[in-house]
Amino acid sequence: MPLFLKNLFKQSNRSVLGIDIGASAIKIVQLSKRGNKASLDTYGALALGPYADMEIGRATNSAIDKLVEALGDVIKEAGVTTRECGVAIPFSSSLMTIVEMPDVSKTELAGMIPIEARKYIPVPISEVTLDWLVIPENKNSPDEAASLGKISGNVKSAGRQDVLIVAIHNDSITKYQEIVQKSNLNVSFFEIEIFSTMRSSLDQDIAPTMIFDMGAASTKLYILERGIVRSSHAINRGSQDITMAISKALAVPVEKAEVIKRDPKLGGYADNMDVSEAISFILDYVFSEANRAVLAYQKKYSKNINKVVLVGGGVELAGFKDRAHNVFQSEIVLGDPFSKVEAPAFLDEVLKTIGPEFAVALGVALRRLQEFE
Repeated sequence: MPLFLKNLFKQSNRSVLGIDIGASAIKIVQLSKRGNKASLDTYGALALGPYADMEIGRATNSAIDKLVEALGDVIKEAGVTTRECGVAIPFSSSLMTIVEMPDVSKTELAGMIPIEARKYIPVPISEVTLDWLVIPENKNSPDEAASLGKISGNVKSAGRQDVLIVAIHNDSITKYQEIVQKSNLNVSFFEIEIFSTMRSSLDQDIAPTMIFDMGAASTKLYILERGIVRSSHAINRGSQDITMAISKALAVPVEKAEVIKRDPKLGGYADNMDVSEAISFILDYVFSEANRAVLAYQKKYSKNINKVVLVGGGVELAGFKDRAHNVFQSEIVLGDPFSKVEAPAFLDEVLKTIGPEFAVALGVALRRLQEFE
């Protein structure tokens, strides 16, 4: 069933739409510019399972026409009034890596990047769209370095600089271009979901922070310093694996297991040993892989993770935050992307509850809204 809310405010003619086409659902957020602030017009989410003859909560690989149909349905049911949009591209459709390059001008670097990128990209460069960013060198005072959790020095070779290289397969861009074209939308940009999530879920954090994003098909980890991606990692387990485990443990249909998983008290099965063990089996694997990524970052950069921000529908599972704290022994916060926009006070609790699931869509909408400035 779709989750939606219609016409929270009288609509502005400066409204924009953020679109997140995930593995198991489409999420949308419409924002308006009111003075100097972003205001929530409406939002919506629609499961993709039924469009692929599968259960709600299952990851799908739907055809373009089915995605167009689903997007049209959620736009209609949410009462969207604008055609101006931005679209997130899944992290799985991209490749990101940090390389050490000579400290030369941007013009020279632009010629060197495609050559260097060939070492890391498993397809011909002609089949991808490349972008890159020079990572500013940290120049911390001793006190600031301590607050970053620095363990020891990490000296870079003289005359070298770190560069973040991002590649998106052209086929993925073509796919999303076709979806928005058939949906009669005016798309301003496509961006990898990691950047949308960062925009909606982070403040001006100086200390190293990890975004832990559990979606339906996979879990993504992004480690950042000063708003710059330092490390990224994908784990091939997600919230649908928890649903399937509950379904098997209780011998219930997948659709019922999805309802149980989303219940704050696990539908009364929180103390059921079979359910507890089934969930733990999945989460133990995910957290073990996440810990490996954290340790690899600590070893490479000699810094600790100070905070973990939880986003994605999977982190809404009962007890998830406590499990994360026990594993990472760091500050753990649930992403609250809707706190960055104005909305009616009576929706505060609802938006905090569903916020982690809408981090990408809201982040896209915020960027699109900035284009009016």
